Amino acid sequence: MTIMNKNTHTPPISASTPLFATDYNVYINHTDAGGIVYHANHLVFFENCRRDWFTKLGLNGYFLQTDDGEIQHFVVSQADLQYKKAILLDEVINVRIDKVELKPASIVFYQSIHRSMPTVDANDDTQANAAVSNSNHSNNTLLSSTKIVIACVQNQITPASISDSGSDATANHSAPMRPIRVPQKLRETIEQALIQHANN
Repeated sequence: MTIMNKNTHTPPISASTPLFATDYNVYINHTDAGGIVYHANHLVFFENCRRDWFTKLGLNGYFLQTDDGEIQHFVVSQADLQYKKAILLDEVINVRIDKVELKPASIVFYQSIHRSMPTVDANDDTQANAAVSNSNHSNNTLLSSTKIVIACVQNQITPASISDSGSDATANHSAPMRPIRVPQKLRETIEQALIQHANN
């Protein structure tokens, strides 16, 4: 259900403070034989960032359970990526959520990956001055950016219902998920986070 289109234009990333940002280390399993992060793994870092933001907001990942026991979650319905510069083995990258748009049945994320500056010892004047002189270009080096749309869906069948009904359960449910509106609790939590960010 994922559509990746590297040719679609992604809106420019705002220079304002991101909604959420976190650092990740680049390990060997993220890279190809040349020590460059495999292009599909940009999506992995973007996904991890969204999950970490949801966790910070007190949300249980992407899986929500209704009072009736129904499972609601998200699927990526669109991913438009622009690759700017290579991400290399053993780098520390800063992955950001720059903007979020709430739709009736989906959430649109504008995200970006930047090269992270090394930690500077404030007592080391030489290192501190070098970091300051390089900060305008090193810390703001855009490595990739994306617009990702995640759609809210609800499971139509559960593993228990399949085991109880046998193979007929699968045959009778050609569409095991159906689109639904973004749950109210989730919407309110994200709206509150957006308001707090705007007021900072």
